[in-house]
Amino acid sequence: MTDERAGATAPPADGAAFVDWVRPHLAAMARLAARLAVGADRDDIVQESLARAWMKRQQYDASRGTASSWLLAITADQARKAARRLRPVAELGDHDAAEARPDVEARVDVDQALARLSARQRLAVDCYYFADLSIGDTAAVMGCSEGTVKSTLSDARARLRSLLEVSE
Repeated sequence: MTDERAGATAPPADGAAFVDWVRPHLAAMARLAARLAVGADRDDIVQESLARAWMKRQQYDASRGTASSWLLAITADQARKAARRLRPVAELGDHDAAEARPDVEARVDVDQALARLSARQRLAVDCYYFADLSIGDTAAVMGCSEGTVKSTLSDARARLRSLLEVSE
């Protein structure tokens, strides 16, 4: 788990210290970018997020959330933008569709079920389960209350349960 004391102060004004300040959060940023913008270059999304965080560093307010939640909110926004840019390319068709492999069928089922969740439910699941954020940090990323996150996660789990049930 990351040291929350690293997020207790404002981002440093000099570049090297800023790098040290964001370093504990890079893995979570990369995981979230990969989950939210499948097909986009996750490293590009993280880089754009870091550039945005650097430009907006004076706007960080530790009383409103941790450094992790602030950086992940920026990452989620950049990932959504990247996913929107990819949409027209994805609609071109499946002329180069990959062959299905038996060893990845279970993952494909889960990925397909996740894709059928609402955007809000996917964001909650991605933040809480894949980026390993707390309910509070997930709420900060989503811009809602902790109760809304809990409700959204509950609804998402129920939807996934129904989508993944094996019919006999």
